[in-house]
Amino acid sequence: MVDIARPDLPVARRRRRMIFGAVAVSALAAVSFGVSRLQPAAPVVERASVWIDTVKRGPFVREVRGTGTLVPEDLRWIPAIAEGRVERIRLFPGAAVTPDTVILELGNPALEQAVRDAALQVRAAEAQLATRRTELETALLAAQAALAQADSDAREAQLDADAEAQLHAKGLTSAIALRTKRTRAENLAARATLERDRLARQQASLPSQRAIPEAEVDRQRAALGQTQAQREGLQVRAGVVGVLQQVAVELGARVGPGTNLARVVDPTRLKAELKIPETQAKDVQLGQRATIDTRAGLVAGRVARMDPAATGGTVTVDIVLEGALPKGARPDLTIDGTIELERLADVVFVGRPAVGEDGATIQLFRLDATGHARRVAVTLGRMSASAVEVRAGLQPGDQVVLSDMAQWDDVDRVRIK
Repeated sequence: MVDIARPDLPVARRRRRMIFGAVAVSALAAVSFGVSRLQPAAPVVERASVWIDTVKRGPFVREVRGTGTLVPEDLRWIPAIAEGRVERIRLFPGAAVTPDTVILELGNPALEQAVRDAALQVRAAEAQLATRRTELETALLAAQAALAQADSDAREAQLDADAEAQLHAKGLTSAIALRTKRTRAENLAARATLERDRLARQQASLPSQRAIPEAEVDRQRAALGQTQAQREGLQVRAGVVGVLQQVAVELGARVGPGTNLARVVDPTRLKAELKIPETQAKDVQLGQRATIDTRAGLVAGRVARMDPAATGGTVTVDIVLEGALPKGARPDLTIDGTIELERLADVVFVGRPAVGEDGATIQLFRLDATGHARRVAVTLGRMSASAVEVRAGLQPGDQVVLSDMAQWDDVDRVRIK
């Protein structure tokens, strides 16, 4: 068998290799181009781990919420009237009291001695007043006697002068004798007038002369009364009807005047003190309606007062309760409160997102029909406690993720599974 030379076969094989290589390079380029045009796979987010809400349109109630406590409207601190040592505590917080109920007893032996000394000072002042009154009465009687004697002498002298005048008219006595008796009668009449003036002035000065010892008696009696009140104050009484809320001292403690010993409240008259975040308190006004949740029931109320300054990032708002208190409501009970700011008739709104303030533009993930959520810019409007007005970026019926998605800041879409 003879081999026949085929010089065209190697050329054909090289041509086929070149064609296959060109096709492979073209396919690889096409695949690379297609891969480059594909989007990266979206990260998966568990639906149960995020809060998804639907955008709505309709009535919108703006509210702010805060926590706080129930506090009594009528509260009375009972201070110590005098210095003393706590010898006995009769009642403890929670006990019902009346004005005469003794809460605790203080001891002060020095105060007992002070009461006795003050009583002696009163007796001494009263004795001095009695002595002075006697002296004034004696002086007045003496002045009255002197006036009576002067009047008697003046009348006798006048009668003698008249008789002398009759004798002189008959020529039985001299003119000098008549003049002498008339002069004596005039002198005694003038003396009687002076005694009368002196008596009148003495009578007029009696109140002022008695005023000094009388004032001293009043001063000593007041001092005695104050000391006795201090002694009685050692029996610390409630002074009002209510419930003993706090005893602020311990057995054996020494207290000074003005020290708060106990606190009594009226448990039937309570108000709510809410702590509202300062960023939300700007729209709170007097008279706005509020609802207080005592955990045992809801009570309606109205805003009655607001602190002029914020403390610790919150503003204290007082709510006067208008409804009956639920059973179990008591002072210092922890509560939640909602204040209604305004009611809007037709507003596009959604649940309040984890971030964002009034008027801010934020990024939210909006769900689509494929189960993906894409980032969109949303402009917020007026805020409420649990919802916010949507001014732009969303339409009624859209579903958005309201949870904090900060961990996905580097992607524009996620897959909700």
